Formats: sequence, structure tokens, C-alpha cells
Amino acid sequence: MIYETRTAVKWFDDGELHFALGIEDTFVPQSRAGERAIDEYELTDHYNQVETDLSLAVDVGAEFLRWGVPWYRVAPEPGRWDWSWVDRAMDQFRRLGLKPIVDLLHYGTPLWLADQFANPDYPHHVAEFGVRFAERYGDVATDYTPVNEPMVHALFSGEYAYWPPYYDGPTGLAHIATSLARGLVLTQQGIAQALGKRASFVHVDAGMRYVGDVDAPEHRDTVARLRHQSFLVEDLVTGNVGGDHPLLRQLGEAGVTDAQLAWFESNAVHPDVMGVNYYPLHSTEVFEAGVHHGGGFADSRPFFDAGADGLAEVLRSYAQRYGAPVMLTETCVTGSVDERLAWMDESVSALHRLKSEGLPVVGFTWWPLFDMYEWTYRHSTGPKRDHLLTMGLFDLVEMPDGRLIRDRNPVADRFHQHATAAVPQSTPA
Repeated sequence: MIYETRTAVKWFDDGELHFALGIEDTFVPQSRAGERAIDEYELTDHYNQVETDLSLAVDVGAEFLRWGVPWYRVAPEPGRWDWSWVDRAMDQFRRLGLKPIVDLLHYGTPLWLADQFANPDYPHHVAEFGVRFAERYGDVATDYTPVNEPMVHALFSGEYAYWPPYYDGPTGLAHIATSLARGLVLTQQGIAQALGKRASFVHVDAGMRYVGDVDAPEHRDTVARLRHQSFLVEDLVTGNVGGDHPLLRQLGEAGVTDAQLAWFESNAVHPDVMGVNYYPLHSTEVFEAGVHHGGGFADSRPFFDAGADGLAEVLRSYAQRYGAPVMLTETCVTGSVDERLAWMDESVSALHRLKSEGLPVVGFTWWPLFDMYEWTYRHSTGPKRDHLLTMGLFDLVEMPDGRLIRDRNPVADRFHQHATAAVPQSTPA
């Protein structure tokens, strides 16, 4: 295991529960008829307010910030790199002493990359991007997420035909998943070579759970596939899709060759920390006997709020499956301040409890720092305010002149209390 090669203790080895925030960083710059591009940094005015936004994270006690890079803006043309805005951001990380966990790919490719994730050269392009970033900012950025939620990428772009390149079905899913996995491997290998033992890798995927009438004859096979499929990209990159993998037949029927799988086994990379994104209101899907739901963003199944029990289940499953420390890399509820406070207290308490039971939980991340705009904006013609999601420690308030201000709410105070507590505390009054 890679842990045996370290000569220095990393932050995730110190036995503490570290507190992080994130800034929503979805980038889907491609559009077609009936669609708008999504750039959350543009929608939330983060490009203009980056310095003060990073300061907000420090003010509320965050040690880490999960923060993404707009690849399509950094690489506006093949072979041309524009790091000017990223330089601003990384200079502020240095000044503040805030530690970035860099989301190199949080959806979306450059506009010039035909077929996006399906492009045969995609893995090499994304790896070059990652290595160039690490070489330029390796003095301050040593923790990397090569691809955020690769299985969500694969589903939206490969099975649901919802995002570019609009592939669908099991063949599309397999094609996009293997391409993303290869890009992740090459990115991690390149950064590890560039930074040596200073580099750490936080792999991140979405916790997915399925409950209800899962044993109904019409659902049994689907549920079995989905439960294995949620781990597919991470299984690929860690070289664990071998002869006994439950999805081997499905991958073969979709055109994935033995040679491709052998490449992953020979080039396996592993997470230093396995990040899991869990949303209590959305991470557990419900199957109902006699009812067909296609699944997917546009035709989702009903959801069940599994609360802290669901959170504990997904963290345990990832820790056991990959033998790495686990981190809650995204969580929140969209709702009132009281609802957000309740879930923050419940989820932080759950992590402390899991640590006391011996599970290697190393971090908690509230996502996002300030409110964001729902992905439904992409298929709408209405103003962005119609798609505002109240999720953050700071409310986004649109002024009459269009400016967006960040208005601190009580969730920020509660986060600060949790993040700066020397020992686990009971739920604040």
C-alpha cells in the first residue's frame, strides 16, 4: 500500500477530524438548442470575488477548501494556457494559509475537445492539465481530487444523455466510465511524479443507496447492478475489476476489452483518502414494486431521507472496500437555516461517533460555502434567481443592480463552533 512509502505524517494521519468547506464548481460550458452553459463561478460571481470568498472560509474556521479549476477557461485553445485568474486565487490561498483540495475536474471539458470525455485523447489532455497545474502551484497545492464524482460524470454523460457527449445506455456508460478512469490514473501518476511524496490524492465519489422493494422481481437485477456500478470507476482505477467482478460481463458486452482491464490492473492508483459525497435528502433512492422509474436526473426515483444511518453506511462501505481513510467530502441539506443546523449537528456527531468506533474518518465538508444555482438552470430560460438553492453558510443575495452579496447566516456560526472545538461537543443549544 502507498501508505507504507511515506516518510512524513500527512494531515490525514494525525487522528484529528479536519473541517473543510467547498465552493460549488460545476462547469459544463458546452450548450445546444434548449440548453445554457453552466459555470457556477460565473453564476455566483466567484470570479470577481475570489479573494474575499476564500477569506470567508478562513473566517468561519475551515482548514481546507475543496476548490475547482475551470479547465475550459485555463485552456481556451489547444496548446494555449491562461493561468491569470487561477494565479489570483492561488496567491490568496498562500496569503491566508488556507489549504486547497484541488478539484481538477468537476464536470466539463474545454470547448475545443470534440466528443468531450469520449475523445480518445481525453485522458492525455486531462493529465497534461493536472500536471501543469501541479508544477505551477505545487508549493501551496499538494492535495488533489483528479475527478470529482466520476460515476456521476459517467451517468450524466454516458447513460442518461443529459450532458455532453450525450451518450446513452450501458455501452455509453462503459465508454465514458473507462475513459474517465484512464484519465484519473494518468493524472494521478503525472502529479505524483511531479510532486513526489508531497502529493496526496483524495478520490471522491457520490454515495448511492437503494432501498424499498429492492427484492421485487422487476427490480432485483437492476438494484444489484446499481449497487456494484456505484463503485465502478474507483474499482477500475484501483485495478480491482478482475475475473470475478460482478460487472465484468456487462463491461464486456459494452465493448470493454480484456486488454483495457489489464492496463488498469498494471497501472493501479490508490486514494490516500477516499472521499464520499452524501446528501441525506438525495443519496438514497426508493424502489417501489410495480412502479417503473428510469432513474437519472430528469426521471429520478423517489428519495428517502436516511439521515445519519445512511451516512454511516456509505462511509463504512468505502473504508472497507478501498482500505483508506474516509472523508465526508460533501454534505448539506437544501432548506431553512434550522434544517441546515440540524443536519450539520447530526452529521458532525455521526462522524465523531464513527471515529470513536474505530472507523478512520479524517474530515467533514459542508458544501457549499455559499448558496449555488441548481443544474436545472441549464434547461431553463428563466432568471438564475429561480434556481437558487439555499445550502450555504452565506446566503447569496442579489441586489437591484445585479451584484451578489454574501450574507452570513447562523449556519456559519455553527460550523465555526464545530470546526474550532478542541473536543467533540454535544449539540449546541
